[in-house]
Amino acid sequence: MDFDRLFRALADPTRRRMLDELTERDGQTLFELHVRLISWHGVSLSRQALSKHLQVLEDAGLLRTEWRWRSKHHFLERSPLRQMWDVWMRPLAEPPEKETNDADQDRRDERAGR
Repeated sequence: MDFDRLFRALADPTRRRMLDELTERDGQTLFELHVRLISWHGVSLSRQALSKHLQVLEDAGLLRTEWRWRSKHHFLERSPLRQMWDVWMRPLAEPPEKETNDADQDRRDERAGR
């Protein structure tokens, strides 16, 4: 997993809004995403710029596309985010087991008046 590519894709606020939109309503076309970003978020960008953002998200593994008749639909792929959480974020967010046990022991000692 290329976490650098994933973090670069997530660093842009427009791309994060796009992911929010796909979380709310997965499987949107470029046109649908474009309308929703303009209408609901006030994001003014061309469809070409939006297409480039979609490509960055797809290259990072955060999107998959599916052609339905003549329309290209975009779907959120959560597995890279889960991998990033499991491999990199969780160890940072949660204390190691020993620290947890030491903190629990300190609280027990404090309650016991030691």
